[in-house]
Amino acid sequence: MKLWKSIAAALLLLCGTVTAQAQDYPNRPITLVVPFAAAGPGDIIARLVADAMRRSLGQEVIVVNVGGAGGTIGTTRVAQAKPDGYTILLGHVGQSTMSSLYKSLPFDPVESFETIGLITDVPMTIVGKPGFAPKDMKELVTYVRERPDKINYAHSGLGSVAHLCGLMFMSATKTRMTVIPYKGGGEVMKDLLSGTIDVYCEPATGTTANIQAGKIKPYAVTTKRRVATLPDVPTTAEAGFPEIGITTWYGLYAPKGTPAAAIDKLAGALQGALKDDNVKTRFAQLSMEPVSQDQATPAALAAKLKAEVKYWSALLKEAGVKPE
Repeated sequence: MKLWKSIAAALLLLCGTVTAQAQDYPNRPITLVVPFAAAGPGDIIARLVADAMRRSLGQEVIVVNVGGAGGTIGTTRVAQAKPDGYTILLGHVGQSTMSSLYKSLPFDPVESFETIGLITDVPMTIVGKPGFAPKDMKELVTYVRERPDKINYAHSGLGSVAHLCGLMFMSATKTRMTVIPYKGGGEVMKDLLSGTIDVYCEPATGTTANIQAGKIKPYAVTTKRRVATLPDVPTTAEAGFPEIGITTWYGLYAPKGTPAAAIDKLAGALQGALKDDNVKTRFAQLSMEPVSQDQATPAALAAKLKAEVKYWSALLKEAGVKPE
């Protein structure tokens, strides 16, 4: 009897400690790992959201850039971190392609993480070099179809969103282009502006200024609605190609096993951040907008990730892309 009383007392003490820890969370700074280089779109998004979440959580959210290997180095760091809510990850659409692009990963892109919530869907823009002959999206598709493998298409790296967009374009339109891989979007844009590259698909954050200046030719944005900063550029659906609907979506993750109480607080802070006027204003300036509140949830991000893994694994296989 005494033994059972001792066990019961220990369990009550343990439960009390766990409850107290949950109520105290967070009581020190949180590290937000960005698996991309500094100053890029993902880094900017992370810093805006981190600052707004800080005000809600009452603790600093420190952004740390851990780039390299297609985002897998930074992602590995979070997957292997202590699951206590103090290390989280900014992931994007690449999270859904990692298992199709790499033979061996030290984590599972889905099972190694707890989801916190979606942040934003960044529109992609299909653009052409200055003076490119096709006048609109339909003409572009016809032009490419009549010249199989003679039109070149660039992307910023294997598995990059630009690469995925090109694969989606060719699959949806039954066309073939000569695909030219680069190591980064900056070099692609340089060659697009010089006329070396014919076609490119890049997030609006990286093309809007050149489109507005008339330096490159826009054909479509890949979202359901037109982009406020590019009001004259039709959507792919308006142009007759609704199957082309890729976006660069971003979300927050935590290591598998992170307490539900911590996930709930982080999700609540994210939802509050996406209602922040400064965040909304800066997002609009970058040609994007926060997701709706019902999308900034663990369930919504989990569903999005699983659906995208299924879609991209099939398309990458169809395109003959083999894991390295």
